[in-house]
Amino acid sequence: MRSILIKTFFFFFIAFQVQAQELLPFVENYNKSDYQGDNQIWNVVQGKDNAMYFANNHYLLRYDGVLWEKYSLPNKTIIRSILIEGDKIYSGSYKEFGYWYRKEGKMHYVSITKNLRLFDEKDNEEIWKIFRYNGSLYFQSFNDVFIYDGKHIKKIRFPFLISYCFVVDDNLYVASVEKGIFKMDGSRIANPKGWDVLKKTVVHAIEKYQNQTYVFTQKKGIFILENGSLKPWNNPLNETFKAATINIAKFIKNNKLVVGTGNRGVFIYDFNTNAYQNIDRNNVLMNNSVLSIGFDKENDLWLGLDNGIAHVEVNSPISFFYDNSGILGSVYSVATTNKGYLIASNHGIYEFYSGKFNMLPNTQGQAWNITKIDNKYIIGHNDGTFSYDNGSLVKINNKSGGWNLSKSSINNTYFQSTYSGVILYDKPSDLTKAKVIENLSKPIKYVAQNKKNEIWAADNYRGLYRVLYDDNYKTKKVENVTQQSKIKNDFGVKIFEFRSEILFLINNRWYTYNSLSNKLEENELFNSNFKNITDVVSIDEDHFMVLQNGILYHIYADGNKFLWNIIQEKYYKGKLINDNLRIFKTQNHYLLNLDDGFISLQLKYENKQNSDVKVEAFNESNLVLNDSEIKFNTELKINVISGIYGASKPNLFYKLNSSNEYTPVSDGLIVLNNLSSGYHSITIFNHNGANYEKVANFDFKVAEPWYFSIWMIVLYLFVIAAVLFFYYKWNKLRYMQKLKLQAEELKHQREILEMELKAENELNVQEYEKHILELELQTKSSEVAGKSLSIAKQSEMIDNIQNILDSEKDFNKLKSEIKKAIKINEVNKHEWEIFETNLNQIHNEFIINLSKKFPNLTPKDIKLCVYLKMNLSSKEIAPMMNISFRGVELHRYRLRKKLNLLQEDNLSKFLLNI
Repeated sequence: MRSILIKTFFFFFIAFQVQAQELLPFVENYNKSDYQGDNQIWNVVQGKDNAMYFANNHYLLRYDGVLWEKYSLPNKTIIRSILIEGDKIYSGSYKEFGYWYRKEGKMHYVSITKNLRLFDEKDNEEIWKIFRYNGSLYFQSFNDVFIYDGKHIKKIRFPFLISYCFVVDDNLYVASVEKGIFKMDGSRIANPKGWDVLKKTVVHAIEKYQNQTYVFTQKKGIFILENGSLKPWNNPLNETFKAATINIAKFIKNNKLVVGTGNRGVFIYDFNTNAYQNIDRNNVLMNNSVLSIGFDKENDLWLGLDNGIAHVEVNSPISFFYDNSGILGSVYSVATTNKGYLIASNHGIYEFYSGKFNMLPNTQGQAWNITKIDNKYIIGHNDGTFSYDNGSLVKINNKSGGWNLSKSSINNTYFQSTYSGVILYDKPSDLTKAKVIENLSKPIKYVAQNKKNEIWAADNYRGLYRVLYDDNYKTKKVENVTQQSKIKNDFGVKIFEFRSEILFLINNRWYTYNSLSNKLEENELFNSNFKNITDVVSIDEDHFMVLQNGILYHIYADGNKFLWNIIQEKYYKGKLINDNLRIFKTQNHYLLNLDDGFISLQLKYENKQNSDVKVEAFNESNLVLNDSEIKFNTELKINVISGIYGASKPNLFYKLNSSNEYTPVSDGLIVLNNLSSGYHSITIFNHNGANYEKVANFDFKVAEPWYFSIWMIVLYLFVIAAVLFFYYKWNKLRYMQKLKLQAEELKHQREILEMELKAENELNVQEYEKHILELELQTKSSEVAGKSLSIAKQSEMIDNIQNILDSEKDFNKLKSEIKKAIKINEVNKHEWEIFETNLNQIHNEFIINLSKKFPNLTPKDIKLCVYLKMNLSSKEIAPMMNISFRGVELHRYRLRKKLNLLQEDNLSKFLLNI
């Protein structure tokens, strides 16, 4: 009973010491969509070329940090094991083993067993492990071991099934499935003494550490060889391993043990601190079954999982606190306590210790900042300010929104920026006695002081204020300095204290205050050293952190020189809280807040970036050597390979030709399209934040387009010559045709001239005839006029006779006078007929048109129309038609009716227009 109690106490003590650490290394997960392969990763090794190689079922995977490549065996069988020696990558598969080598950017396979009858037809032999022992390569299956000395292959058949072979010091151990461990001496095997405990136990690893041999079994945990016999590892984790099923185990640098399990992910045990980390699906690992473990030259882990690959940066200076539960929300500030951590988030204020979160009472809501003053933690919250001391939380004021708390550089006074101004604490021992800076009722984000009775306050939105107050803290003056300095874009002003000097970051420019001119002036030192800075956080007098182009840099100030340490973007990409970057300094680390947790960065961290990079260029999937030529209008992919996968991976940029701009190398890949023909040069630079260091160069030539090739130029010359020849022939033919056309044209001109003369003669004849006709027409018109005159005379005669009749009373004399008047004025009947004929000829066209338009007109009507067209009066028309004046008027009236004329229409004008 006593022994049981002692043992229970002992294990309780060990369990108290061995606790799962909350801080975890950074893990990069790669799934099938990344490497485009199969599920299981059976083996992981790093090659001499720094690329990582993976045995992935039907594929050999290669990853150089930029590009994933996959290759399959000629017989398409599953690759179970790989081993790298020099430039050769040996692989084992189903009834096959050989090696791969890289040439012209591609992997090529050479079979060692081709045409050799090494495998029995009945056996399903797969090579599960490859190792070197006594100068030869051993290819191990479940039944046999094939020993290859470079020329010959020797086969050793075991009388039992084996799991794996292990080389420890100069000894070769063979682990059977049921009969325990055997030690191999040449072709002879025997069970070591004191190892009988391993019978009917599957052994997955045997490792030597600090002169002790560790045996890792699948389900019975870990055994240690002590005094010639195996004893269980005396550690509480051993019970965990029994349930978790050990698949693989390795000792690594810094006295650590890595154990990959079948259902609990990977465990990393630290012998120095007796603490462990468990990385599984509950935190960052995407699969709990670890099949293989590999290492790179940075001593970081590569885990081959049952479904995917994980890169675990166990030797990185950066650790992470992940909150996958979502309890915390976004972390705005974090501090270490003697129990664990104190965390301010947008959900409230939390304690974290023993792997559990505990929200402090009445703190639900937005918490902004944690500042340690002596042994107390001052927490700015949306509902006021709290003081935390050894688990006890006290509210010290109700002023809402304590964004930041800063200490004066001249005394022990603290200033707190809040939603509605600035609070002053002049007695840190009694923070409940606070004073409010008057006349500054604005949302102030940052406050600083380096001069008595003067503080600087940055508005949360825009503007920087200089506040002067007396010894009794009464405000004397408040100045908007950005307005006085005529700085237009003064949004989001940040105040930065550096060695008792206050600097202001405004729109990516650094300013200091000139007390003589009462204006801000640009700071030459910082503007020349820190460009494109969007955020800055002070750590101590010589250390601070800046955010430049989305990348964090840890800065160490050595005098007026600044040493830059890049913090890789992959650690916090998309997780930084804009304008709320805060750092808490502990004894050995910096704590930096993130959206889903925080980062722990070692104080002495110095990122010595690797500047040794290799350039591989591919055009249409073919390797392009330096100073080679590529086809026109094709894509060129340039892989910039550093061989570094962890924290010291370089921050690379490039320039194309004589460009002045540095372009980031995204994920190590440069893709160039639409390049002009001719020579081009790519220069690769490593950027440490302050300087660009040239690390590589790649030159190439883009061929002339196909339409400028030699054969095309010959064709162009031929076409041009042919065109010139045909042009000459065409011009000659055209010239001959022109001469012919000119002759024909002269002939035509002569004919036209003759025709024109003939036509002119005919026209002259026609003119002559027309003249004759006009003369005849004039003659006839004269005759008509004469007739008209004769008719007029008859009318006059009738008037005379009428007068005689009225005046003369003597009948005989009257008779004699009448006869005399009639004889004088008698009209010849033949003359009247000639008059009418001539009248019709003169007005023939008018008579025809009139008859067509008005076919119902009588000859008498037509005759009246002719007289009216001649513009004769009714009085003149009456004797010519042998009717009275009234008869003419009546006839005119009837004619208007037949012509459909209105009362206002003029008859004579109407007839003239026909």
